[in-house]
Amino acid sequence: MASSEEDGGGNGSVEEKENGKKRSLGALATAWLIFYNVAMTAGWLVLGIAMVRFYIQKGTHRGLFRSVQKTLKFFQTFALLEVVHCAVGIVRTSVLVTGVQVSSRIFMVWFIAHSIKQIQNEESVILFLVVWTVTEITRYSFYTFNLLNHLPYFIKWARYNFFIILYPAGVAGELLTIYAALPYVKKTGMFSLRLPNKYNVSFDYYYFLIIVMFSYIPLFPQLYFHMLRQRRKVLHGEVIVEKDD
Repeated sequence: MASSEEDGGGNGSVEEKENGKKRSLGALATAWLIFYNVAMTAGWLVLGIAMVRFYIQKGTHRGLFRSVQKTLKFFQTFALLEVVHCAVGIVRTSVLVTGVQVSSRIFMVWFIAHSIKQIQNEESVILFLVVWTVTEITRYSFYTFNLLNHLPYFIKWARYNFFIILYPAGVAGELLTIYAALPYVKKTGMFSLRLPNKYNVSFDYYYFLIIVMFSYIPLFPQLYFHMLRQRRKVLHGEVIVEKDD
């Protein structure tokens, strides 16, 4: 699901090390994570400022995606490093969960908004762009200050409150964007593979997108309620006991 708010997935912590060599590696990893999160905060902040300036100057959202797409594509694709961070163990988060969340964002950027230019001026595209931008500025600044052991309460408060509105709004923007793309995908047959062919397999991108839309039904509640539990734990000090399956 593209509107990811998984707690801990953005490189906010490094494994504790016991001996001197491992502590050195931990310090190096922490320095890298600080650099990474500062860079990502700055990147999304630049994107947000560019969006505001565009709307002030043009007075319309039409053409906004095209004007910011290079910055968006760079920083969203750069987020693939978060999967690497999990894989090498410098961040204690599931590789699978992080991979799904990052790849779903990249999918929305490259295989929906970029590839289907007819939908780039849809209001739903602007909706998820605004949501992503606010979410990522908040998330990466939270990780940065947390790594520096100097976390302002407002940043923590924003991290665990903004998602209550932003997450559903972002999901709505993504679903509406995919829905708007369906007619163009069906008409052009883009990314689809028809029989007969030398591989003897078929793939219909149109139906794939429908499946993606339906996948939000089980995924959204799980991630949303997970963040609500994290919110109670962090802001209100509640002890959350996870039930075994």
